Amino acid sequence: MQQELYIYNSLSRKKEVFEPINAPHVGLYVCGPTVYGDPHLGHARPAITFDILFRYLTHLGYKVRYVRNITDVGHLENDADEGEDKIAKKARLDQLEPMEVVQYYTNRYHTYMQGLNVLPPSIEPKASGHIIEQQEMIREILKNGYAYESNGSIYFDVVKYNKDHKYGELSGRNIEDMISNTRTLDGQDEKQNSVDFALWKKAAPEHIMRWPSEWSEGFPGWHLECSVMGRKYLGEQFDIHGGGMDLKFPHHECEIAQNNACDGDMNVKYWMHNNMITINGQKMGKSLGNFITLEQFVDGSHELLEQPYSPMTIRFFILQAHYRSTVDFSNEALQAAEKGMQRLFTALNTLEKLKASDKSSFNLSEIKEKCYQAINDDLNCPILISHLFDGVKIINSIKDGKATISDSDLAEMKELYKTFVFDILGLVSENNEAGASGKLTESLIDLLLNIRQQAKQNKDWATSDKVRDELKALGVIIKDTKDGFEWELE
Repeated sequence: MQQELYIYNSLSRKKEVFEPINAPHVGLYVCGPTVYGDPHLGHARPAITFDILFRYLTHLGYKVRYVRNITDVGHLENDADEGEDKIAKKARLDQLEPMEVVQYYTNRYHTYMQGLNVLPPSIEPKASGHIIEQQEMIREILKNGYAYESNGSIYFDVVKYNKDHKYGELSGRNIEDMISNTRTLDGQDEKQNSVDFALWKKAAPEHIMRWPSEWSEGFPGWHLECSVMGRKYLGEQFDIHGGGMDLKFPHHECEIAQNNACDGDMNVKYWMHNNMITINGQKMGKSLGNFITLEQFVDGSHELLEQPYSPMTIRFFILQAHYRSTVDFSNEALQAAEKGMQRLFTALNTLEKLKASDKSSFNLSEIKEKCYQAINDDLNCPILISHLFDGVKIINSIKDGKATISDSDLAEMKELYKTFVFDILGLVSENNEAGASGKLTESLIDLLLNIRQQAKQNKDWATSDKVRDELKALGVIIKDTKDGFEWELE
């Protein structure tokens, strides 16, 4: 069936039908991490959000070029134009080369993204690998009159730009209000206006990462990298630019201004932003010191965690809220996600063992249509998951003999759950996640239950009860059936 995807465009502030510029090709750019520390739950949210989008666009038949950058230079403390580079600061504290820091935390990021079953992007460029292109864009903006030099640094002239374009249209900010709110800030003597932002910064003597230019030995501003790499790999116009809601201003607002100032075009058709992970209502992040790393989630070492949580539990937890809604951390929510996911995979195991009848006692097409309606409605994963659980009730009813399913519907239902659970939602069975170890565990449980079955046939009730009780203590729920037994993990 033909699917019509609606996505919420942060620029127009409404849902729009997704119509690629050059179908079937789709350009997707997502702001990746600044790699100066271990990835935390806040990093998982955009990665999973745009992984779902990438997966679904691919499922619809589009040829997606997915670019997710690595910020390894130019991102200063407090997202400002003054202060120390975040990576350079980490390198100084740890007595490492900055690129050692970059490589170490990039590797860590990849490891945890793989654990979350986030697909790798098509291209993963680094800011430091595109200094020449960033300098070229600065020259274009200078030539067009929207930037100026000051003591070896280049600043974007926001006030002049605002006369010809609208600065603040993505974030809804007013330039007069911004100027009045920042007028008294220190450290902006080089700027003509407090709202101007750096395109190129002259490096202080102690600054480690620096490159030659006609203006000074220095480094590019944080906002420039995404404008440059998006244009280089996706063209002067591309379909979707994504990232966290905290990037709307100033990062994405500055990107739009740079793009317009360079070639008179905003470049991006749809802007998409995921909301934040919060703890007690406050954004989770490194700058606030209230973050929990993904490693701490997996090993349960953080003081706020009651237990370890698997990467798939984290993924399912995040998917249970719409990407534009906040997700508030709590152990209760994570534990509920863990149980819900186990229930879903137990049903999938049951589905594989179901036997078909002559006809179905329910309408499978209706379930399928509802699933597509949910995902087409701006990637509404919570509603999609609720429909999948409606199907779980039907699966269990068939198992219990209270409903029937035809042979063709059984094959289609298996394909439906494969498509949505594995291909689109990107979930992986905990046993499959464990690989050979998980298969060994299943085999051992089956072996013990076969021993128990044999003991029952021999009327060796002591052995039978002992096996049952020991497995129950390990969280294995056993159900005796007329054909033998069934089991599931608690």
